[in-house]
Amino acid sequence: MIDPERHAENRGWIESKLRNIPGFRGYLEKEYRRESDYTLRAWMADLLQKSKVQLDTYSRTLVETLQIDDLPAVERARARLDQLMSKIRGDVRGYSAFFGFVKVDEQRLDAVYDQDMAMVIEVEQFVSKIGQMTSGQTPAKQVSDELLQGIAELEQHYSKRHGILKGLADERSDTAGGTAT
Repeated sequence: MIDPERHAENRGWIESKLRNIPGFRGYLEKEYRRESDYTLRAWMADLLQKSKVQLDTYSRTLVETLQIDDLPAVERARARLDQLMSKIRGDVRGYSAFFGFVKVDEQRLDAVYDQDMAMVIEVEQFVSKIGQMTSGQTPAKQVSDELLQGIAELEQHYSKRHGILKGLADERSDTAGGTAT
C-alpha cells in the first residue's frame, strides 16, 4: 500500500526542486493522496475479488452434496459482495472533485485515510473468515448469514468514509460560496 507520508522518500531531484515553488508542494501532496486513495481501494477490491474463488468452491460443494436449497442465500451474499466491490472500485479517484481551487482541511483528509486503513483491517479479517467458514463444517445457513453480516459491516464502514468526504464537499461549498458539484 502507498502511504502519502512515504512519497518524500521516493521522489527525484526534479520533484524536490519543484516542491520549493510556492503552492506546488501542496499540489504534489494532494496528488500523492489521490494515488494512495486509488491504490488502497483497488487493493481492497482485489482482495475481496480473490475471496470469491472460495465462495465459488463452496457453492460447488453445496451442489455436489445436494444442499441446493442453501445455494440462493450464498448467491445473495456473493451478489452483495459484488456490489460492495463495485462501490469501492467505482468511486472517484482520490478526492479530486474537492481540490479545485479550495484549501481542503488536511485533518479531514487524514480522517479519510484513517478510515481507509481501518477498513483494510476489516477486509483482511473478513476474507480470512470466508476462508475459515467455507473450508470447515460450518452449516450453509450460518455461512450465508455471517457473510451477509460481514458484508453489511463493510458497507457501513465504507459509508462512514463517504460521510467524511461529504464533509469535504460541504466545506468546498461553504468556501466557494456556492453549491458543491
